[in-house]
Amino acid sequence: MYRKKECIAMLLAGGQGSRLHTLTKKVAKPAVPFGGKYKIIDFTLSNCINSGIDTVGVLTQYEPHSLNAYVGTGQPWDLDRLNGGVSILPPYQRGTNTEWYKGTANAIYQNERFINEYNPEYVLVLSGDHIYKMDYSKMLEQHKKTNADVTIAVLDVPLEEASRFGIMNCYDDGTIYEFEEKSKNPKSTLASMGIYIFNWDKLRKYLKEDEENKDSKNDFGQNIIPLMLEKGELLMSYKFEGYWKDVGTINSLWEASMDIISPESSLSLDDDSWVIYSRNTGSPPHFLGAKSSVKHSLVSEGCEIDGNISNSVLFRNVTVGTNAKIDHSVIMPGAIIEDGAEIYYSIVASDAHIKSNAKIGGCPEDFDKNDWGISVIASDITIDEDVIVKPNKIIEESILNNKAGAK
Repeated sequence: MYRKKECIAMLLAGGQGSRLHTLTKKVAKPAVPFGGKYKIIDFTLSNCINSGIDTVGVLTQYEPHSLNAYVGTGQPWDLDRLNGGVSILPPYQRGTNTEWYKGTANAIYQNERFINEYNPEYVLVLSGDHIYKMDYSKMLEQHKKTNADVTIAVLDVPLEEASRFGIMNCYDDGTIYEFEEKSKNPKSTLASMGIYIFNWDKLRKYLKEDEENKDSKNDFGQNIIPLMLEKGELLMSYKFEGYWKDVGTINSLWEASMDIISPESSLSLDDDSWVIYSRNTGSPPHFLGAKSSVKHSLVSEGCEIDGNISNSVLFRNVTVGTNAKIDHSVIMPGAIIEDGAEIYYSIVASDAHIKSNAKIGGCPEDFDKNDWGISVIASDITIDEDVIVKPNKIIEESILNNKAGAK
């Protein structure tokens, strides 16, 4: 057993993220690039260390290789420690039995031994696929002050969006008396953020009971939380006020990327009091050619820009040729945009190659609202010269000489 920790974090990072389509074909959702130099998981890992939580288990499952390699020993987040730090926790064989994580609760249950090694009083359960900055220590302070069995972070959402979330109905003092799972007619607008602090002794008991229930989906939202409510445990809400976004769809990922460069957004990446850490790639400084134009955009290290960039986010080592135009778009690491190519309201994935005079996407004012949407170009594919990819298209294979019919 290691030295006792008051609270450890268990970060659920095994999701496939199927609604991100081709962007998660080769990587888990938490490993998707975001914000010019980060991956989505950087936000949760940074929140942990900034909150004083130095022991984090990262539970991986779907396409774990790139995420495992990226997290590594945890050095960028100051989580490379002899006692605690970050640990990668994939499913593993125990005795004669081996199985994938069956749900969020089962994933924690399968790692009971890891948690017990630190003998914590509290376990913080997190998701690795949200964009936000949050001080978990304040949530933990409230949890202890109220003597709650579980504290659930909630966010006040617009009523028209409430049906998309699990909703917590609460008394004025924050006590949760009812949980509604994506109700069509929710009674409140306090949405669960999927962030929980449990008393470990209490959670361990409910995980065991849930595991023995063969009809359970082994999920916190669908099973553990309702069961605790049914048995009269004290569930408290912790109201979060700040930027939070589930980037689980193409649109939400693009919107969050645009929020980074919006002066009206509360998502700031240059806050010295709450740094978001990431792994440094060691690329050289970016280069802007004599005829290049860059307006209201983020351009990361290693980029070579000879074209025109506006309202966009460019990751490391992107090449943009002469007279190329990129507007309201996200260009992921290593992509090549050749001379004269045009990209509007799109996401171009890592190492894609957009050849000369190709056109990707379009501006919303130029199309009927039913036809317009964000276009996506998959990683490692080529869009040939003069090819036109209309808005709201997801291109997963190379288009050569315009024979694949993207027009």
